[in-house]
Amino acid sequence: MSIRTEKVASLLQHEMGSILEKELPRGGALLTVVAVKVTADLSIVRFYVSIIGTEQQQAEVMDWLHEETKYLRKLLSANIRHHFRRIPEVEFYEDRLYEKASRIEQLLREVRKSPEQND
Repeated sequence: MSIRTEKVASLLQHEMGSILEKELPRGGALLTVVAVKVTADLSIVRFYVSIIGTEQQQAEVMDWLHEETKYLRKLLSANIRHHFRRIPEVEFYEDRLYEKASRIEQLLREVRKSPEQND
């Protein structure tokens, strides 16, 4: 990414994080915007979110994000309209890195606990 798109991504991540903090229904799941990717022409912004909660909560939050994408884009537009001529299209993707890291940590703990086996 160029310096310009990195700055834009950082701004968008901060603004969307603030919006989601206020707008997300309180259901127990913790939502974090972990990464933002912006196309070179600034026409599409992809938000990668991490959702910590049960499988059902994760599914509900992702459904909510997809249903409310237009509304969230409108709120984002209100916050950043003085920075952009055209507001980018918004897409949400779930980032499962937290789950993968937890699984790896669990496997490492199990390996450490198991008695060493001699060949």
